[in-house]
Amino acid sequence: MSMSVDDSPIELDEVPGIKGALMRYRVMAWVVGVLLVVLVVVGMPLKYFGNNDAVVVATGVPHGWLYMVLLITAYDLGRRARWPWVRLILIAAAGTVPFLSFVAEHYATKDVRARLAAFRSPSQN
Repeated sequence: MSMSVDDSPIELDEVPGIKGALMRYRVMAWVVGVLLVVLVVVGMPLKYFGNNDAVVVATGVPHGWLYMVLLITAYDLGRRARWPWVRLILIAAAGTVPFLSFVAEHYATKDVRARLAAFRSPSQN
């Protein structure tokens, strides 16, 4: 399955799928991002300075499993939005750096909304 940049116009029947994929990706980006921030900012200091690994245990495993779901939702959105592989890889990697998943989500949302707006533009001209 090739995933290169596709400049073909978005079809009307693709819009609901793109919007759904965007929502799924956004939710997962925020959930994974929050878990990672809690893990790194709260859990790791508690573990190494307070000798208490409860937060690491409670957030580390869910973050790992949900990161896999984030990868699936990012791929689904990237396929539907016709992103190049480089963009998809950067967005997927953002889930491994604290706070970066929020930035990636912002730019991914901005890009998809611009593509959807461009879809509506030709009919308005």
